[in-house]
Amino acid sequence: MPTINQLLKKCRKPKKRYSRTRILGGCPQRKGICVKVYITKPKKPNSAERKIAKIKLFNGKALRASIPGQGHTLQEHAIVMVRAARVRDIPGMQYKLIRGKYDFHFKESFERKQRRSKFSIPKSKENK
Repeated sequence: MPTINQLLKKCRKPKKRYSRTRILGGCPQRKGICVKVYITKPKKPNSAERKIAKIKLFNGKALRASIPGQGHTLQEHAIVMVRAARVRDIPGMQYKLIRGKYDFHFKESFERKQRRSKFSIPKSKENK
């Protein structure tokens, strides 16, 4: 505990807050352009091929984002929307792309009946 004299000389300073999604600049989503689309492997107990895109945001910053869902047709120079979402089995992956926005279409290899919102898939007529 500081004494009163110490507090008079130097007042208390608030703790600095740490943000994992500092690249987005305080925004919930950011628009960017694909620089490279590639595949990587997850860490130890899991084994698969995770699809990843290197994105250059329109604010000038660059990041790596995971491509969610099953199947995609992303290429270089595709315009995409990025959101902050952690991918647990890929180290350092803090971002995901949003399906159904700009050049990243929501067409997948199967029909989603539940949990469509994160993939921007509209409700089909038979499910209503």
